[in-house]
Amino acid sequence: MTEAPSASVQAPPGFDQGLVAVVKKDCPTCQMVEPVLAEVRRHRPVLVVTQDDPAFPAEGSPVHDADLTLSHRLGIEIVPTLLTREGGSTSATAIGWNREQWQDVTGVGELGVDLPPSRPGCGALNVEPPHVERLAALFADGGARRVELGDQEDDVEACFARGWTDGLPVVPPTPERVERMLAGTRRDRAEMLGLVAPDYGECTVEK
Repeated sequence: MTEAPSASVQAPPGFDQGLVAVVKKDCPTCQMVEPVLAEVRRHRPVLVVTQDDPAFPAEGSPVHDADLTLSHRLGIEIVPTLLTREGGSTSATAIGWNREQWQDVTGVGELGVDLPPSRPGCGALNVEPPHVERLAALFADGGARRVELGDQEDDVEACFARGWTDGLPVVPPTPERVERMLAGTRRDRAEMLGLVAPDYGECTVEK
């Protein structure tokens, strides 16, 4: 029931135009391609976005995606992911490590000659619980009214005080819980299901 934060995120330079690599240290494949990223940087600029350790990789001044909003905006599901960005859109992608794909995306030949030709990546943090629900709520375009509670307020007691329950236990509909529920249906969140007494307010899939 807390107010979701704004989804307005300041993108770092190079996010919308150029080469972007998304990695996390807790991934063997990302660690394996660290020298490859350094090799690419000798030929062209690369914006490296790191999901966990702000000091990884050691070179290249990585941008720490602490709240994972940059990864969410890029639609990252696997790390490492290498993307070519043009005017805010992705025009080419290499997922995991694949030498041919990385050479195509970067335009740099003979990359990672000491590495195996390919290796699968790891699951990105932004698609793992609880981050996936938080990010979905953050970027949701929903019409439901949100109620912000004070830091010292109890969610269940607040529902009772506002007359939303007759005293029986309730599960407060936090933005994350609502998004988790909506993930289980194909219906539009704004679709009206009917009117609810006694005030006959509109009942939608979301609320």
